[in-house]
Amino acid sequence: MRLHLLLPWLLPLAALFLWGCGSPIERSLIYYPVRRLESDPRAHGLHYEDVAFQADDGVWLHGWLVPGRTPWTLLWAHGNAGNISHRLENIKEFHDRLGLTVFIFDYRGYGRSEGHPSEEGLYRDARAALATLRARADLDPERMIYFGRSLGAAVAVELALHRPPAGLILESPFLSVPAMANRTLPGLGYLFRTRYDSLAKIGRLRVPLFILHGDQDEVVPFIHGRRLFEAAPEPKTFYAIPGAHHNDTYIVGGEPYWRAWREFLAGR
Repeated sequence: MRLHLLLPWLLPLAALFLWGCGSPIERSLIYYPVRRLESDPRAHGLHYEDVAFQADDGVWLHGWLVPGRTPWTLLWAHGNAGNISHRLENIKEFHDRLGLTVFIFDYRGYGRSEGHPSEEGLYRDARAALATLRARADLDPERMIYFGRSLGAAVAVELALHRPPAGLILESPFLSVPAMANRTLPGLGYLFRTRYDSLAKIGRLRVPLFILHGDQDEVVPFIHGRRLFEAAPEPKTFYAIPGAHHNDTYIVGGEPYWRAWREFLAGR
């Protein structure tokens, strides 16, 4: 039988398989955690503190606090692959160029954090990370900026609705998991139980918003960032990163990229 005759049968079967098998299959399509930490901030000349903290369902999590020279603290929710050690060069850029205190943590199932990732689990992890920061006497709770990149942008949006920050920065954000899945499995994305539906939530934000997106992003289409921006209330800023793909934004963006960050922070 020819392929075009098989497709009408294969797609519904794939949908039933995906729906029936549930979370394990979805996790394998959405999350790409790495357990082993490749290095630590000290290897990049940065002082840091290992931070162990616990989510409200008892899962122990791990993060790094890298102190900066300004009053601002960046709570960073990273993307769906690797772990915090794969962001070390970027951490150093935030520290050196912007003077930010950076707290980056691994979701459950990533790096040294216990458990297995899930949508609700990542939301719990972000809330626990924020509670840990707010409990510290050396950090100003009114000077906290949430930063989410890619999958982490959806986590940061949810966290901002739970506890509004001084500012919310989203880089390379997607509309939702169904919208992303429909790019490769047309019509089947809506069968995913995992949602991360930032488009449905972003209109309820009541914080200053800054969205950055590479105009050559090959993973999350540039239009996703633009549509989120259009759906969000004021005050808001959008910065298109010329020539940037999904994973090279802060490298390709160069000084104009960092200038856009400084301008947003200066307005807080």
